Amino acid sequence: MSRALPLSRKLLALAATTALAGPLAAAGPAQGAEPGTYTVTPLTFTVEVGGRTCAVDADLYRPAGVDAAHPAPAVLATNGFGGSKTDGSTDAIGKAFAERGYVGLVYSGLGFGRSGCLISLDDPRIDGQAAARLLDFLGGTRAADDGTRADFVTRDGAGDPRVGMVGGSYGGAIQLATASVDPRLDALVPLITWNDLAYSLAPNAADRATPGVFKWQWANGFYLMGEGQPLLVPSLDPTRINSLRCLHFVTDACDTVRLLNSGRYPAAETKKMLDFARSVSPVSYLDRVTAPTLIVQGQADSLFTLNEAQDTYERLQARGVETKMIWQSWGHSGGQAPGELDLGQGNLETSYVGQRVLAWFDRYLRRDAGVDTGAEFAYHRSWQSGYGTAAGVPALSQKLYLSGDGKLVDNRSKVARGSRTYTNWLVPTSHSESSLAGLVGLPDPQPYDLAGTHLAWTSAPLAAPVDLVGAPKATLRVVSPKTERVQDSGDAADRLVLFAKVYDVAPDGKKTLVNRLVAPVRVPDVTRPFTVELPGIAHRYEAGHRLEFVIAASDDAYAGNRGVKPVIVTAAPEDTGTLELPLVKGRVG
Repeated sequence: MSRALPLSRKLLALAATTALAGPLAAAGPAQGAEPGTYTVTPLTFTVEVGGRTCAVDADLYRPAGVDAAHPAPAVLATNGFGGSKTDGSTDAIGKAFAERGYVGLVYSGLGFGRSGCLISLDDPRIDGQAAARLLDFLGGTRAADDGTRADFVTRDGAGDPRVGMVGGSYGGAIQLATASVDPRLDALVPLITWNDLAYSLAPNAADRATPGVFKWQWANGFYLMGEGQPLLVPSLDPTRINSLRCLHFVTDACDTVRLLNSGRYPAAETKKMLDFARSVSPVSYLDRVTAPTLIVQGQADSLFTLNEAQDTYERLQARGVETKMIWQSWGHSGGQAPGELDLGQGNLETSYVGQRVLAWFDRYLRRDAGVDTGAEFAYHRSWQSGYGTAAGVPALSQKLYLSGDGKLVDNRSKVARGSRTYTNWLVPTSHSESSLAGLVGLPDPQPYDLAGTHLAWTSAPLAAPVDLVGAPKATLRVVSPKTERVQDSGDAADRLVLFAKVYDVAPDGKKTLVNRLVAPVRVPDVTRPFTVELPGIAHRYEAGHRLEFVIAASDDAYAGNRGVKPVIVTAAPEDTGTLELPLVKGRVG
């Protein structure tokens, strides 16, 4: 990748962070070997995937003293989107694990660096199969193109190497994709990655079956980065070029981005888009994943929210797969907190996430049954030191009601009758974030909502602190006659779009939108109530503060409504909207 692209550099850093999480115990090299030393051997592997034959560019990290008589477990890793095996972050994985006695095989993902083939978005049928061929090498059943063989990796059977994977974002999803096509993987640590790419790029917090609201800043940023790879890493390799219309991605990926940018979502084209996005997402193949999985997701992440990690976690747990989950502070949107894993500050040995990764690989790669792999669920707390832990993600525990006078009340009997109206303009009137600002280090204006283009419901000041951990849920009913007349046109773009969010309002009136997160909604049917899953957070609302629930007509980080669509929200004690909260401490009201 080009070092001139700060966005790419930030993305790449996400892929390697967890790999350097802590001082791993030696894997048993031969006596007399100097601890921490290793050799690096560049290798190329020719693979046949996705109808193409292309080369995978890799580096093999071999610790001193590791040989056929003294084998060691292996760690397989690849880059985040836009990176390569030598981007300064991905290669850190190989170095860190080799220094600690693991064999490392680090490679440039398909379409990146000097690896051939097109970018296929971690498709298990393409990217997953390519990674499986590298497992063949680690298992001793195939050689690299130059004849190199790996007869020094611990094996659990013929051709079955003991291997874990670690990495973030694009380097996270590939782990699940590989595990879905090859059961030989023994442990996974995917960081800040997706569950459903259709939801990631065009989320609908009310109905996954209805096309969502285009996250245009994130999606177009990554699309341009991918299409630019042949220019950023010049190569004459013909397997890296698709067509002039779709230079470097598989065709379905380009078609998906074009449809999202068009603002038109006819049923047939939209179904094709959703089917493709989900086919390259864990949501479509988690039923085939059996490897123990430690999921690490970032709280400050509007690209892949905590909700996506929770979906993966709950699906794997329901199938009996050994799975645990951590909500760390930082993600694609920034959010690095003091004491959190931070390569720049060199706090690897003391970071909570580092200790958890250490334990995970000790347990499943070194097979140390006495290792405690930690809490089922852990979350970073910005309001106090240490992580909170629980037996699972906290359940919804308090229901609040949306009163007609703009109050957020704790009892249905307190609801005042009334109705209020807002409308959208033809330009955005609300701001949550500039999506790429957290990656490139640019300032971002504070969130705002212009008068007349949103509605708010505000609680009374809190008598004591309230800790919210999880995803709130709102049930709403809106009236929009203009939308009702066109919502069944056959084009989902005619349906009503709105954005739900919860602010923390301080006694001086200053508002904080936690991690700048919103829930985009394309209302399935304005004649019926609908339920909105808001973004997951871990946040303390201090005593004297108030919670404010808002629905807004627009958000400048997302596509919006087609045309002007006024909205009315009514309330009565017997029939009003609600907001449910997953609280681990305190109550509202």
